[in-house]
Amino acid sequence: MTKANDGPLTGVRVIDLTSVLLGPYAAQILGDMGADVIKVEGPEGDTTRDLGPRRSPGMAAVYLNANRNKRALGIDLKSSDGRSAFLKLVETADVLLHNMRPSAIKRLRLTYDDIRAVNPNIVYCGAFGFSQKGPYANKPAYDDMIQGVSGLAATQSKLMGRPGYMPTVIADKATALTAVYALTMALFHRERTGEGQEVNVPMFETMVQFHMLEHLYGGNFDPPLGPIGYPRAISPNRHPYETKDGMIGVLPYVDKQWRAFFEMAGRPELMEDPRFSNIEARLDNIDAVYEVLSDIIKTRTSAEWLADLDAASIPAVPINGPEDLLEDEHLKATGFWQTMEHPTEGRLTYPAIHTEFSASPGRVRRHAPRLGEHNREIMKEIGLSDTEIDSMVSSGILCSKP
Repeated sequence: MTKANDGPLTGVRVIDLTSVLLGPYAAQILGDMGADVIKVEGPEGDTTRDLGPRRSPGMAAVYLNANRNKRALGIDLKSSDGRSAFLKLVETADVLLHNMRPSAIKRLRLTYDDIRAVNPNIVYCGAFGFSQKGPYANKPAYDDMIQGVSGLAATQSKLMGRPGYMPTVIADKATALTAVYALTMALFHRERTGEGQEVNVPMFETMVQFHMLEHLYGGNFDPPLGPIGYPRAISPNRHPYETKDGMIGVLPYVDKQWRAFFEMAGRPELMEDPRFSNIEARLDNIDAVYEVLSDIIKTRTSAEWLADLDAASIPAVPINGPEDLLEDEHLKATGFWQTMEHPTEGRLTYPAIHTEFSASPGRVRRHAPRLGEHNREIMKEIGLSDTEIDSMVSSGILCSKP
């Protein structure tokens, strides 16, 4: 049962017809913000259920971290009775989110035209590989493929000497965030006009825009005024810097910070070097700038530098490994890491909702559900009797796993 303080999306019902990471992460954010998210899965379940360490079958780490604040409906949408029940559920929904290829959604007869025939006011959001307006429309897409085709992997060669993938599924997660803002904007439009609509969020176009925001650079102009690629980001000398006893991240940026840094290092004359004297010159000579920065940072310990740089308001941080984040003093102080007692999986650690609302904060209300955990509850909400539900269970149309 939702409460007034469950978040800004309290009262919004979302049908989460997604799997793997992109769609489930987007739907989880909506659930964190108060939406009633119903995760719809077939008999085999979301493949992410088996991705990573687990205490129980179908309840692996990656699934648990992308599916909280949802109810679970296991249903065979290929059966006529399953599809009929699903469409009754659609009648009650505000949003339908899917990340299937358009050819797959057509086979299920669950396109926007199919859905709006049942619920004309729905916001229907598809998040998939490529825009349907181009020749790549039916290509399958996973994060690695999108990193490759969007230019992100090739840009890594500027730093690594060869193309490489980011060590995080950045295309999935950036597209998920894009889907969240796109469909919430569509909900705002509906609030103003009463009009539902279809929203498409293609991964390829999303990541090209994301990647090329700074890297289009000289190509912004016609004819070009310089090469494509933001020099500061692709300098091979841009990296965490070695100290006497470890590594830190440092980024003097404006003139005032560089002047303070050179004075701190006992090298004030460098601010008069034409390569370093202003932001334009530093960008034109970025490899030399970072080489000098690297040499200077080697002269003191990490603790010495962090104390001095903080005192001078020059951006500097320790270089954390993923395991360090669990003990980070700031994250501990803000209560970022929280724990939950899951009814079948025991004690779990998870990241808190990181957005802060003064009037309508979200909250974690539900654990990540088992497959079909809420079948009976959801079917009763759309008017099915116990007899009808029992029949669907016995015929395998409604599916669940303990």
